[in-house]
Amino acid sequence: MSAPTTSSTVAGSRFRAAHEADWTRLDALLARAERRSVRALDDDDLLALPLLYRTALSSLASARATSLDRSLIIYLEQLCARAYFQLYGPAEPAAAQVIRFFRHDWPAAVRGLWRETLAALVLTLAGVIAGYLLVRGEASWFYGLVPDGLAGGRAPGASAATLRATLHPKDEQGMLAVFAAFLFTHNAQIAIFSFALGIAFGVPTALLIAYNGLSLGAMMAVFAGRGVGVEFAQWLAIHGTTELFAVILAGAAGFRIGAALAFPGRQARLDAALDAGRAGATVMLGTVLMLAVAGLLEGIGRQTIDGGNARALIGVVMLGAWLLYFYLPRSRDDAR
Repeated sequence: MSAPTTSSTVAGSRFRAAHEADWTRLDALLARAERRSVRALDDDDLLALPLLYRTALSSLASARATSLDRSLIIYLEQLCARAYFQLYGPAEPAAAQVIRFFRHDWPAAVRGLWRETLAALVLTLAGVIAGYLLVRGEASWFYGLVPDGLAGGRAPGASAATLRATLHPKDEQGMLAVFAAFLFTHNAQIAIFSFALGIAFGVPTALLIAYNGLSLGAMMAVFAGRGVGVEFAQWLAIHGTTELFAVILAGAAGFRIGAALAFPGRQARLDAALDAGRAGATVMLGTVLMLAVAGLLEGIGRQTIDGGNARALIGVVMLGAWLLYFYLPRSRDDAR
């Protein structure tokens, strides 16, 4: 009677020796995912998890079919159940994902692009200064720097009264609405293309960011040349601080992708681009929300707020709020 028992024990030992390394690795991955979340696993572990799960299922089927040690079968059943829950269990509730995005993912992604953001800001300011100086020195530069839809009646030959009229909601159906809508669309397109064209090593992104600054500087030169520069800046501030910040962040995301492709470091070029793309996509999702907020600010400001100081104050407050939201240190910033 001892021979079958000995044979079964030997078979069980061999079975364990052949598969235990996979079970142990799966157990360790599951323990890490259960302590934090599946997001705590790196790419290699995420790819290995379903393979190890299928291996454990196969081992469980074999253990049941050959009537191996009951304790081994129970262990494998529990291991497979835990793996199934992690792979196919209920996903994180949508509300929790939204909260995590706003509390951690978006600001963390923006902070991770601080170098690229600084580069986009410098390019924008350089463009503004260059556009301003070019148009103040030679008015004809305006027509090469500013699109026709954005210029409209705000050309170098316009009088101060004409320019001032475009900044105040005297006529709700007038040119101000058209101007504001075109400006918003123009900046939204710049933001989207700045991100998307980052794949061309960031060169088109740099050109678009600089061009956006040039056109803004050209507009400022026209208004300032007629003594309406302060009013134009006040009108722009109410929505422009949010809108231009969004464009700069989109440019930063494009720069990150371009830099990853040009200088992948120790990673494969495709892997570096994918990592940069994930961070950039998070920033761009938030950028779309910022552009929507800018649209609301512009609409409300144009319709209800005519005072220049009030417009400027709202713009400054919004800029301060964005800076605090993105860059204020967080005590548990890395918590998932």
